[in-house]
Amino acid sequence: MLIPGIALAVLAITVLLAVFAPLLAPHDPLAMMPSARLKPASDVYPLGTDAYGRDLLSRVLYGARISLFIGVGAAVISVAIGLFIGLVSGFFRILDAIVMRIMDALMAIPSLLLAIAVVSLTGASIWTVMFAITVPEIPRVVRLVRSVVLTAREEPYVEAAVAAGSSLPKILWRHLMPNTLAPLIVQGTYVCASAILTEAILSFLGAGVSTEIATWGNIMAEGRAYFQLKPSLIFWPGLALSLCILSINLLGDTARDLLDPRMKKREATK
Repeated sequence: MLIPGIALAVLAITVLLAVFAPLLAPHDPLAMMPSARLKPASDVYPLGTDAYGRDLLSRVLYGARISLFIGVGAAVISVAIGLFIGLVSGFFRILDAIVMRIMDALMAIPSLLLAIAVVSLTGASIWTVMFAITVPEIPRVVRLVRSVVLTAREEPYVEAAVAAGSSLPKILWRHLMPNTLAPLIVQGTYVCASAILTEAILSFLGAGVSTEIATWGNIMAEGRAYFQLKPSLIFWPGLALSLCILSINLLGDTARDLLDPRMKKREATK
């Protein structure tokens, strides 16, 4: 449990730094100082400055807020929508074929290209980027929930509830939905990590959040022109992004091992 503990600590520190960024940041992340362009690390600028004289540490701290907000928001929205569609699709055989063909069509489109297309049509903002990242993730959640419901609906307690005349919302909410919680928790962590990475990629390509807003992807995108002169412009936001995504994925793997009954049986037989 050492590695999951380290991952949890790294993620907790990242979240705390993001939440308290206004208190911890030594400078305004948007304040430009042309006379302080590309300054090395010092007491005034702990990580140095970028090409516009902005404090790199302050921008990395504020960038964590946007990246985590988009990651968590995309995970929550995709899981909520995917849970509802998956429950209905898995329970009603008539709707199953129609819904799953729509989900297959969405999954056939590369998620990054779909996100770029959505942002291009709706304009770049935090909410549109979150929406663009969420849409490709919903089919994956739907397929996961549907597979669980297809198995659970054949259980005797579900058939007994149907025979007893229980209402449809009660059957879906009380008898089928609890079976999906464990895999959804694991899937949610992967969606969160994927959303953070996708947001960074979109920002790096210039199709994400406005460059006026500090995000890890925007910081790296602006620093790539000066990479040979000052590699730290990409190193620090890249390190923060890598540690955050790695810690979330490790926690997701740990949650899968703890919540998957098959993994527990394997551990018990050892």
